[in-house]
Amino acid sequence: MPCPHGVDSVFATVVRWSKRPVTTLDIIIATDPRDIGTCMALRRAVFIDEQNVPEHEEVDGEDDACTHILARLGSVPAGAARYRYRQDAGRHYAKIQRVCVPEGLRGHGVGAAVIGFIVDQVREEKRCRIIRLGAQTHALAFYRKLGFREYGAEYDDAGIPHRDMELSIR
Repeated sequence: MPCPHGVDSVFATVVRWSKRPVTTLDIIIATDPRDIGTCMALRRAVFIDEQNVPEHEEVDGEDDACTHILARLGSVPAGAARYRYRQDAGRHYAKIQRVCVPEGLRGHGVGAAVIGFIVDQVREEKRCRIIRLGAQTHALAFYRKLGFREYGAEYDDAGIPHRDMELSIR
């Protein structure tokens, strides 16, 4: 299925950037419907098309309750994520989800910059001191480098092994 807003042609452009280090990356809170659509298109490309996550699991009905983050290299979509605040057993935390970077841009700092942006936002909003995420097990080392620590057992999410991780912030 083609991505909305002409994003299919953008992904061809992203591949051309894949040999260059990230030098200028703009990261925003996506509030405009077009920017949110771009986040959704990135998620579709990475999770549904590349990783074969079933659409009904990727599109989970929680997007309206989340803050969406969009990274761009110039006009090229380079990464996306979402987060929301939750509570579990009286502990308030921010939950980061749907972190995605197109294959051609991985390893260039885009994902780390997106996570750093969210950590800074949560810190500034002062609603909690804990950030959690469910990491695909192949990405555990990436999140460890950003200060996250695993907790709990490995579990399956959409056919992909995951571990929960947590970061304490001040």
